[in-house]
Amino acid sequence: MARSETLSSKLVQLANRLQARRASRSRPATGFVSQPEPRTLGSFAKGRQLCAGNFLFAGHLVEARDTLIWDLEMPSKGFEEQLHGFTWLDDLAAVGDLNARKNSQAWLIAWIERYGDGKGAGWTPDLTGRRIIRWINHALFLLNSMPSDQTDQLFSCMGQQVIFLSKRWKAAAPGLPRFEALTGLVYAGLALSGMDHLVKPAVEALAKECAAQIDVQGGIPTRNPEELLEVFTLLTWAAAALTEAGRLAPAEHIAAIERIAPTLRSLRHSDGGLARFHGGGRGMEGRLDHALASSGVRAKARNGLAMGYARLQAGRTSVVIDASAPPQGEFSANAHASTFAMELTSGRRPLIVNCGCGQCFGDDWQRAGRATPSHSTLGLDGYSSARLGAPGFVGGQRRELLTQGAKDVLLENASGLEAIHFHGGHDGYRNSHGLTHVRQLDLSQDGRALIGEDTVTTITDKDKQCFDAAMDLVQLQGIGFHLRFHLHPEVDATLDMGGNAVSLALRSGEIWVFRQTGSHGISLEPSVYLEKGRIKPRATKQIVLSGRVMGYAARISWTLAKAQDTPTGVRDLQRDEADFDT
Repeated sequence: MARSETLSSKLVQLANRLQARRASRSRPATGFVSQPEPRTLGSFAKGRQLCAGNFLFAGHLVEARDTLIWDLEMPSKGFEEQLHGFTWLDDLAAVGDLNARKNSQAWLIAWIERYGDGKGAGWTPDLTGRRIIRWINHALFLLNSMPSDQTDQLFSCMGQQVIFLSKRWKAAAPGLPRFEALTGLVYAGLALSGMDHLVKPAVEALAKECAAQIDVQGGIPTRNPEELLEVFTLLTWAAAALTEAGRLAPAEHIAAIERIAPTLRSLRHSDGGLARFHGGGRGMEGRLDHALASSGVRAKARNGLAMGYARLQAGRTSVVIDASAPPQGEFSANAHASTFAMELTSGRRPLIVNCGCGQCFGDDWQRAGRATPSHSTLGLDGYSSARLGAPGFVGGQRRELLTQGAKDVLLENASGLEAIHFHGGHDGYRNSHGLTHVRQLDLSQDGRALIGEDTVTTITDKDKQCFDAAMDLVQLQGIGFHLRFHLHPEVDATLDMGGNAVSLALRSGEIWVFRQTGSHGISLEPSVYLEKGRIKPRATKQIVLSGRVMGYAARISWTLAKAQDTPTGVRDLQRDEADFDT
């Protein structure tokens, strides 16, 4: 099976290369039909770092001053792909000075000369779509003072990439890669001369993808919040480009935007960042607000589940819970065993988090980040609520898919006079131990207290038999469990009250206190915060409640509440430190 998958991946790469070379013989574009307007957002700080010769991509920092970007030694495939995607052009355009423009022009022309004939890692449908969008968005920045022969090279290569996309977009994996390819095709077909005939089929294909990939909850099969934001952004760009060209986006396209917007609002914490689940990060600062504003959709956050997540919101506090089964099949390539994991943010300060996606730090960190112990939920010793299965090929890349995850997830969500309530159970440990995890969370109406109760229990006689068999394997010593609460790195945590509580100090000045009721052990242990855009994981801490299931049920009760002297509203004006390379 592995050999056939490898062969299939190589055939896809070969087909991409052949189509890229054929496209190089097609009639090139000669200019723009209309003056393009930039829509992508870049980082001024990252742009300055690039100009200084500090290249940070996919968790790797390469320092090479006065070096052509394509002469760098590529430390990983992810690093190389990010270079070929040209998202760094957003950052250089954000700087916008003479030095940034000269670097942009030199690196772009060098790419055309080295890879324009179909060579290199950049000739995949998704990377080509991503790249062509940046070239068009920043065309005015790039064309300023560019010699005429280089201008001709630019338009010729853009035309080549559009032809390539028209032939190969179907080879992109369903989901974000295909949305990138089709949006790039729509964008370029509208902007470049001689490419207008490609717009209608691309628009129709994009509408079909919207209907197929965006469900009634406004979610996508991967359940990755940051990926949903990227899809939403692409759809709003395509719709805006069509409107500016005097065309209307299809009804399926507009409906998808209208379904996604309230879902993203549900997945946004009180500080404006996205909940970090299933391989997604918080999103680039300002990206979510900009995308929501650009969409023109004013719908509020969803009632009930949003893409399988539950949200509790009161006062300054937001809680987001992974309240559904994990993604299945090919869509689980980056999924996590995170059922019933939670994140809590107070004001603009994250408090309880999940470790995050470790993909940019290597395979070992990626595997660790996907396991249940890397999430703020309950796990059994040596087991996750879903397991990593045999590797498979997704989008031409070898990935480990999730298997044996929670399938039956029962929920109850309500809002009362005193608290906002979440109550659910999942069967992720039922096959292995006969145990069902039940989680109950109650957020007070003022957002100052979260009361939790986690239970592992058998439900049927068959479950009891399975539990008895698991107990025999450990010689009746009990099934070990750990209830974890990972803390954001900026939270200052100390054991208090003789080791029976943990005090949590935020930079805003707020103090939260975590307590547990019962005889379970409580400890403060090391943890990590896996964050995109850094060269190594950040050290942090986690609160851990430990115990053993000795009978057919075990219950752990806990509270997380603001200290009595903490005001309801805090004027949080402290700025976070910018640390590009730590």
